[in-house]
Amino acid sequence: MQERNRGGGGCCRYRAPVEIRELAVPDSYAFDLVPHGDTRGRFTEWYRADLLSQAVGHSLPLAQANHSVSARGVLRGIHFALVPPGQAKYVYCPAGRVLDVVIDVRVGSPTFGVHDSVVLDSEQPRAVYLAEGLGHGFVSLADGSSLTYLVSSGYDPAREFGVHPLDPALDLPWPADLEFELSAKDQAAPTLAEAQAQGLLPTYAESTARYSELRGR
Repeated sequence: MQERNRGGGGCCRYRAPVEIRELAVPDSYAFDLVPHGDTRGRFTEWYRADLLSQAVGHSLPLAQANHSVSARGVLRGIHFALVPPGQAKYVYCPAGRVLDVVIDVRVGSPTFGVHDSVVLDSEQPRAVYLAEGLGHGFVSLADGSSLTYLVSSGYDPAREFGVHPLDPALDLPWPADLEFELSAKDQAAPTLAEAQAQGLLPTYAESTARYSELRGR
């Protein structure tokens, strides 16, 4: 745990993010962040390269930063990219509230089909990291919910795919009281079983080889 003093219009003590936990899907993590506020507002270190590297064993090769804004009930995902290179993501919610879901879509993984979820809430800041080869989706729980993503590779439509977020076999924990709005692309996405049969999914062997390559750099 680190503590520092800030100068400026008064001195305040603050601590770096200290709560890092691996999710039920291996190679994905939740970061509970420490907000620091006073009468002027709030400050949060929402991304720390050193802490992420300590958790996953390598740095995040930052290639692109994305930003989405969604009305309540908008459901995006489940998206993934083929490996290599795949696309790792570090996801943060600066405004609003979303339910963020990670699913293991790596064929051959001991936890294939397993998912976990984290509420990302601007009032209780946290972030989610998911490694290359994992699937990602979220549903907005409030109008104007904003997500920022740091990603390890640029968008490549030839290598990016999805599975249907409402696939009953996945049994994802979407709130029952919402009326979902999906893009045409997500509505047309195959089920997990169909995507596997069509050879659209990344493999566990390819994904773990990619992680080893990154850790060796």
